[in-house]
Amino acid sequence: MRTGTHTPLRIAVVAPPWFEIPPSGYGGIERVCYSLVQGLTGLGHEVTLVATGSNRTSARFAAVFDQPACGLGTEFHPVQEVRYAAGVARVLRELEIDIIHDHSLAGPLAAPLKSIPTLLTAHGPTGALLGDYFRRLALPLVAISEFQRRSAPDLPWISTIPHGIELEQYPYRPDKDDFVLFLGRLSAEKGAHLAVDAARKAGVRLIISGKAAEPAERRYFEECVVPRMTPDTEFIGESYGSRRTDLLSRARGVLAPAQWDEPFGLAAVEALACGTPVIGLRRGSLPEIVDHGLTGWICDDPAELPDAIDRLDELDPWTCRSVAAERYGTAAMVSRYENVYRLLVAAAAP
Repeated sequence: MRTGTHTPLRIAVVAPPWFEIPPSGYGGIERVCYSLVQGLTGLGHEVTLVATGSNRTSARFAAVFDQPACGLGTEFHPVQEVRYAAGVARVLRELEIDIIHDHSLAGPLAAPLKSIPTLLTAHGPTGALLGDYFRRLALPLVAISEFQRRSAPDLPWISTIPHGIELEQYPYRPDKDDFVLFLGRLSAEKGAHLAVDAARKAGVRLIISGKAAEPAERRYFEECVVPRMTPDTEFIGESYGSRRTDLLSRARGVLAPAQWDEPFGLAAVEALACGTPVIGLRRGSLPEIVDHGLTGWICDDPAELPDAIDRLDELDPWTCRSVAAERYGTAAMVSRYENVYRLLVAAAAP
């Protein structure tokens, strides 16, 4: 086992089974995994990415499935998760590694098969069932926000490491077009209907870009969003790559009226990186990401959203960009994870 302070580590990064790395479209966790493995290999570490599909990173690659798993969010979801965990266990047995960093749900079930330090990142909410799962695993756990960590203080947290983004991929634009943007899944918990209501009352153009592929998403969109839309509301479907960052950089503001306590808001960070302020509700981790009155407006009630839209011009785009660069750059995320890896590897050394 390699324990020197500057010695390269042999790291296995286990991604979820649902999308390739990096994802061509939807896939926030997968984008984080991509940035992490690229950053770690850039520091000279020997990284093996355990995932599905084909390799599109600078890391070594071990495919559990030839194609990404199907059935996300359906009755087949649990079976695919445990199938993947079984495959992860087989792959890990064949690797010479110092530490495992798992981003999947069931993949950690493979950890007891090897006497190697294993680190988990909790990407979702840690409610009663999932919290009990993490307690029973009893493996070191990284939170992605302080809100997430406070929500379940008795879990085996070892650090809080917010997601990082590659800032050079997000163009800064101080001059904005005359529209606000909703970017995210078309589901009730994301609150697109509230974004439509707020933009209509504020009298501004709204662009909605998001995934509506699952039956529940399509039903919510047709029943709750479409009836509220006006001629100033435009739905453009999902946005990927340069189309996504172009929208984020041109918008006057991004609306994030989430109806659930999201543990981390990657789209909000991406908006700030483009110099675009964020308006949202005081839920989940958003108040950690958005500084009220500096990089956006945090509202206590949906009725406050239209007034917040009217006040977007009070916020400075360069301040938004600077805050994103300081807090959420890839280098900071990679450095924090590297420190945790070395701590765990040293603790496990004989």
